[in-house]
Amino acid sequence: MRAPGYLTDVGGLRVGHSTDSVGLTGCTVILCDAAMTGGVDARGSATGTREIELLRPTHLIQHVHAVVLSGGSAFGLDSASGVMRYLEERGRGYDVGIARVPIVPAAILMDLALGSPDARPDAEMGYKACVEAAGSEFPRGNAGAGTGATVGKVYGMIRAMKAGLGTAGIDLHGGIKVGAIVAVNAFGDVRDPATGRIVAGARDLEGQGFADTEKVMREDLSGTICAFHNTVIGLVATNARLNKEETNKLAQMASGGITRAISPAHTMFDGDVVFALSNSETNLSAPVSAVGAAAAQAMCFAILDAVRSAECAGGLPCARNM
Repeated sequence: MRAPGYLTDVGGLRVGHSTDSVGLTGCTVILCDAAMTGGVDARGSATGTREIELLRPTHLIQHVHAVVLSGGSAFGLDSASGVMRYLEERGRGYDVGIARVPIVPAAILMDLALGSPDARPDAEMGYKACVEAAGSEFPRGNAGAGTGATVGKVYGMIRAMKAGLGTAGIDLHGGIKVGAIVAVNAFGDVRDPATGRIVAGARDLEGQGFADTEKVMREDLSGTICAFHNTVIGLVATNARLNKEETNKLAQMASGGITRAISPAHTMFDGDVVFALSNSETNLSAPVSAVGAAAAQAMCFAILDAVRSAECAGGLPCARNM
């Protein structure tokens, strides 16, 4: 059973995917219909990003027009160009006097080792994802940025499992809502914190069950493969009105959801990035610590949803089969 809710439950957002089910890659776009203050937390050590520095508290820009989560490694950053074109055609963007420049931060995951390494999200796929965007429920699992996502790669791709894209939402007192969306392509295993059991991850060499990545790394590294085929990229949003500093704190606290559900998390081989958005058009207020705590829980739920929603692909099993 999945946790209730979608990212879009917070309002002011639409989510769209463009999916290449043959090449096993894709991109996901979160369009901001309301004025959304942006923040970011990048904890991985192999990140691939675009325009994230302007989300920092000391930078001029306050509002974000869209966020892109994409496969394709660094090539996939091109999908954000299509999103900019879509927004410019509709008069959206930061007014610089002579033009409106859409603000579109993006992060990518490395999925080139599954499917075709020549299949990469481009500007046309980014544009298509915008056209497909909806403000309600949206596809999960093998969709958008989760199409080529995998987990548990301590023994390489041959012992990995298929993962995907997940979402979750949490309601707080006073009408405050928090939502999360995440594409899970981690080096480590995904565990359910409620039971401590591995839901999806590296399979053992005998094919009898899970290897337990942290145990393998403690006891024997002789057969392990540590490569840059990983990354968890996601976004949390709230209808609470937070300033830019608080929105960055929201992203930071939401990253705690990754460490709850993935072991190990934030390795040298992961490029983990979490974006945050807060609606600056509402009058709803709440302490950022309370909203951040809910965001971490939503991120954890979304990660579990990502692996439980995934379907087998590229010759890899999925959690539904274990």
